[in-house]
Amino acid sequence: MKSRILEALVLVVDDEPANVKLLERMLKSEGFTRILTTNDPEQAVSMFAEHQPDLVLLDLNMPGLDGFGVMERMRQSEHEGFLPVLVLTGDTSMETRWRALECGARDFITKPFDDTEIMMRIRHLLEVRILQRDMNSQNALLEKWVKDRTRQLEEAQLDAVRRLANAAELRDTDTGAHAQRIGMYCQALGRAAGLDERTCDLLLHSSPLHDIGKIAIPDRILLKPEELTHDEWTIMKTHTTIGAGLLANGASELIQTAQVIALTHHERWDGSGYPFSVKGEGVPVSGRICALADVYDAITSKRCYKPALPEEHAIDFIRRGAGTLFDPALTVAFNRVLPQFADIRQGILSQTY
Repeated sequence: MKSRILEALVLVVDDEPANVKLLERMLKSEGFTRILTTNDPEQAVSMFAEHQPDLVLLDLNMPGLDGFGVMERMRQSEHEGFLPVLVLTGDTSMETRWRALECGARDFITKPFDDTEIMMRIRHLLEVRILQRDMNSQNALLEKWVKDRTRQLEEAQLDAVRRLANAAELRDTDTGAHAQRIGMYCQALGRAAGLDERTCDLLLHSSPLHDIGKIAIPDRILLKPEELTHDEWTIMKTHTTIGAGLLANGASELIQTAQVIALTHHERWDGSGYPFSVKGEGVPVSGRICALADVYDAITSKRCYKPALPEEHAIDFIRRGAGTLFDPALTVAFNRVLPQFADIRQGILSQTY
């Protein structure tokens, strides 16, 4: 600690040159080598901002800008929440002491001062300063570690989500990159609808799990090229509740959002959807967004029971469904984001979900 104290940068501020020389001589005799001095309080402020010294020995009674004013300005450029000031003054009133401390001074010593006492106070303040900086450094390292660890956990979670979505897609090979496209469509539509970026990122990463429940649907139904019977369609519709069940009780917001989307992406604005015939704003916005994106992709993609249709068919169907099948506000947003949808569909945008 002793060597670190002697390596500290000390700024001496006093309008009396004799006082500055005395303090500088004392510091050098104790082994300090990094010493800045000035008789100009205005210059002291700029020197503090530039060099961020470990300790400032500051006179209070100076013409023009006094020590109180100097401390006020120093606080504006101090970055660590600690103003390292030892006040030196001949004013012994309690009012002056209190005001100096309120301005941020860490200690107070009156003139004429005892050489031994002032050096003890200087050493004590520098010990505190060094410990405070060590603590800040440790906190910064800890914060970085926590951020890095959080990012690693988030990346691991996203990797698991992607793999799970890909596993669901293997059951229905005709859809290709359907899950990835849905994530990107939902993110783009969320942005166009004015949702905040965090919510849009959640849509990007959670909506690819919208059809996870299809892993429980038999191949004879899921891959049937003909129209489904009533009983088969009843089974097919259970992929919403099955998917929500698979994702239930998720600890993360991502999985919780994915659960909501899995359950509600076939609900419709007028209540004609499934599984619960919820309507209007009773359907969560994430489900409403995925519903529109899913229909767009279903129409423009090849499936086992149909060929891919031109984008104009999807656009016309969604526009005609505004206010009945789809949230009318989202259909307006859909019109604004159509060029981006086209780029996603054609593979021009290749963001990894």
